Amino acid sequence: MSPASTARAETALPTPVLRVDAEGIATLTLARPASRNSLSDATMAALSGHLAAIAGDSAVRAVVLCAEGPVFSAGHDLKEIQAHRGDADRGQAYYADVLGRCAALMTAIVRLPQPVIAAVEGLATAAGCQLVASCDLAVAGQAARFCTPGVNIGLFCHTPMVALTRAVSSKHAMEMLLLGDWVEADDAFRMGLVNRVVPEGEAIAAALTLARRIAARSQVPVKLGKAAFYRQAEMTLDDAYAFASDVMTTNMLARDADEGISAVLSKRHPVWEDR
Repeated sequence: MSPASTARAETALPTPVLRVDAEGIATLTLARPASRNSLSDATMAALSGHLAAIAGDSAVRAVVLCAEGPVFSAGHDLKEIQAHRGDADRGQAYYADVLGRCAALMTAIVRLPQPVIAAVEGLATAAGCQLVASCDLAVAGQAARFCTPGVNIGLFCHTPMVALTRAVSSKHAMEMLLLGDWVEADDAFRMGLVNRVVPEGEAIAAALTLARRIAARSQVPVKLGKAAFYRQAEMTLDDAYAFASDVMTTNMLARDADEGISAVLSKRHPVWEDR
């Protein structure tokens, strides 16, 4: 099938990402289980579009990312990748473009004001594993497994490496990247790739429980804190403390900080206004 035919077929399919909002939580569901929820051009575009809309939606206080079927995400769509081998440049322009769009998607998750929680059931491989690693929190069902298998097909998972090395220790990341072996849910928890392991089939419910707890907080410290967390992580120790002190000073001047401290001192529940 030609690239143009592939694009037409992809467009004709049902929407690849579903969004449902409830209780201040936006649940985004990868909805193409027949294609193993691969990060196809259409799926990445849809997911990026939802994230852009959520970023400016003050009614959304947390996001849960999940998937239909037995595979959370198999990573890039290899059929789309191979379809461009016949291009005049052997696919170079397309590969650079698709990897750039994937990087922008992962970065959008990190930079989204609201926390994003991955709820993983089944398999998360290559860029699918990268997607999990890019989320702020992750809950895995007991049967979930994770893998960066590029070396098994002649590719090092260079771009998944970026998110993976920011989520787990360097030794664990290199083991996954160099061996391409499956990592079971309990080992993913031990490595720090996921926060919780729950019985199979309960990952979405557990992620929603975390999301509700986050949604119940004032959004001032949540949004300031998420942004600051990622910025300070790339700084020297002295710069990180200086930056964190500035952000915390800003936070202390917020109305909700005054309300929260006053509530503690007067032994009552705070009333948040998100300002």
